Amino acid sequence: MRSLVGAITAAAVVFLPMAMAGPAQAHGRDDAAVRKLVKDVSGKNVKKHLKALQAIADANSGTRVSGSSGFDASRDYVAGKLRAAGYEVTIQPFEFTFDGYRTPPVLKRTSPAPAKTYTYGFFQDYVAMGDSPAGAAGGTVQAVDLVLPPGPANSSSSGCEASDFAGFVPGNVALMQRGTCNFRVKVDNAMAAGASAAIVFNEGQEGRTEVDLNPVLSGPGVTIPSFFTSFSVGQELASTAGAAVQLNWDPVVEQRTTYNVIAQTKKGDRNNVVMLGAHLDGVQEGPGINDNGSGSAGILEVALQFAKTKPKNQVRFAFWGAEEFGLLGSEHYVATLPEAERAKIALYLNFDMIASPNYTFGIYDGDGDAFGTSGPAGSDVIEEDFEKFFAGRGLPYTATAFTGRSDYGAFIAAGIPSGGLFTGAEQLKTAEEAAIFGGTAGVPLDPCYHSVCDTIANINDKALDVNSDAIATLTARYAFDTGSIGAATAQAATAKRSAAPHTHKPADAAS
Repeated sequence: MRSLVGAITAAAVVFLPMAMAGPAQAHGRDDAAVRKLVKDVSGKNVKKHLKALQAIADANSGTRVSGSSGFDASRDYVAGKLRAAGYEVTIQPFEFTFDGYRTPPVLKRTSPAPAKTYTYGFFQDYVAMGDSPAGAAGGTVQAVDLVLPPGPANSSSSGCEASDFAGFVPGNVALMQRGTCNFRVKVDNAMAAGASAAIVFNEGQEGRTEVDLNPVLSGPGVTIPSFFTSFSVGQELASTAGAAVQLNWDPVVEQRTTYNVIAQTKKGDRNNVVMLGAHLDGVQEGPGINDNGSGSAGILEVALQFAKTKPKNQVRFAFWGAEEFGLLGSEHYVATLPEAERAKIALYLNFDMIASPNYTFGIYDGDGDAFGTSGPAGSDVIEEDFEKFFAGRGLPYTATAFTGRSDYGAFIAAGIPSGGLFTGAEQLKTAEEAAIFGGTAGVPLDPCYHSVCDTIANINDKALDVNSDAIATLTARYAFDTGSIGAATAQAATAKRSAAPHTHKPADAAS
């Protein structure tokens, strides 16, 4: 799941299971094929794929980020399984700008003993500020006009004035607190005072304690390595007499090659394609097992079991590269697909983070009634079909918004009906959600989002198993009959042509 500060993904409404809801019909088709596929797809087998992805990360510096050997090994694992199952498999390369680091970041308190090494990543201890230059530094920590305990939000002016640095010892590491001025002002003042590095920590009030998703310095010109930490790290350094730290930041920005893996059935109507997708890459900070090994493993196991069937419609499975760099793999695929081929895609289903440890069962808001942003015609039917699955299991579900944070974006822009499942990322679980879904209120749905701890231990087995069954259910139904989705899409296309018979807008530019 791509980061996007301030994106709304929490549910507006939580739906309890409908009493004695029966299984949805496949738009008029017998459900025998659906039941068989669901039976064959087990959470245990999905978990085996996740263990394989974990092993790949372990053997490749702890990551499966696009542009790395860990991603390439993930690509080969998925493609090999699909080829062996009899799919037509295409490996689609594309270039992208890799923006990461060469060697792992370091923030370590070197004194007093015992030394302590902090953990890099969101919801962890620290991140590098955007536009921080490369550099290694170390020295005594010197607090700069801190407000501890914190007062009201945005009340600390730590580092905002040059006068805050009166008596600052050149070569020390400036420790500053978030507050009334932006980060760049603080770091510029620290540089002018001769600091060897800058550490800014979150201010400390409710909602301002964790590492920010995207702290930036707004452009070039900074000459010292600059990190942003949680409030607890900053408070610890400020209260530790004689604290000294070592920092290292080794960023890299360069062109690299990564890949999409596309597999499709050899049988089925090639003019009516049911498409599923999940991004295969993770972030550089960790193995990416929930984000998004879970979605990839889910659709991979469905594909392997589905290979035994003879579908009415062609089914296509996509494993995207470079989602974490801006949805690049899916956007490249849709942009390079001829318009005539795009028109053959009846619908697209997206699965990104389907096993968050503090999960909710989120269904994309296809009709827009929860968040006001709907998908193309037919997306409402997809949402309803997922709802029927959860209701049929007696399980609660909730709406999640089309925020543009995952790979459905390019398909929606091309006018393709879209939907899918999402169990949550950095947003905090509400008390209402905890009462209905279980878990812990006030804790992120995935506390290891984009972090080193997104390992096999970060998977909720129930969410993984249930959502894998949901994927299997809709895959089988749509493989044999897209039903009202196709009708809704055709009706919308006809209405659009009638309204503007002399205009033409390329599908990849649609809004």
